[in-house]
Amino acid sequence: MTDTPFPPESAPLHLGQTSTLPASPEAAVLDYVPSPRPDALYLVRFAAPEFTSLCPVTGQPDFAHLVIDYAPGASIVESKSLKLFLGSFRNHAGFHEDVTVGIGQRLFDEMKPRWLRIGGYWYPRGGIPIDVFWQSGAAPDGLWVPDQGVQSYRGRG
Repeated sequence: MTDTPFPPESAPLHLGQTSTLPASPEAAVLDYVPSPRPDALYLVRFAAPEFTSLCPVTGQPDFAHLVIDYAPGASIVESKSLKLFLGSFRNHAGFHEDVTVGIGQRLFDEMKPRWLRIGGYWYPRGGIPIDVFWQSGAAPDGLWVPDQGVQSYRGRG
């Protein structure tokens, strides 16, 4: 009998372990574990209201509120590894569009959910807020997909 519900070859690298922030998004390892309900159609939401990356032009920090929604297939992303992956962008320079879409595509390609969408609600840079959205396709029939709940940026007034 093992102490983990995962076979040794698929045991998460981060769950229950001391982990350090990866040096870059490319160096980050995302852990995936078996879905507890592989036959059920349901939605998982992660919100990262304090996401940070760097402006590729100025090197200054950019801030966003990310919302990731997905309908699991056979696996789910382990939340600690996702947190470390998102944290690895703190020293990564990238345009809002590339960062947001890249996160969504990597999760979709590796995890293979039934459906995934990401909303990147970026705070103003140069006086212009930029919101970036990507999804893998149409949501599956019967999946309840609530609004992401993040209002467009509104300045004074």
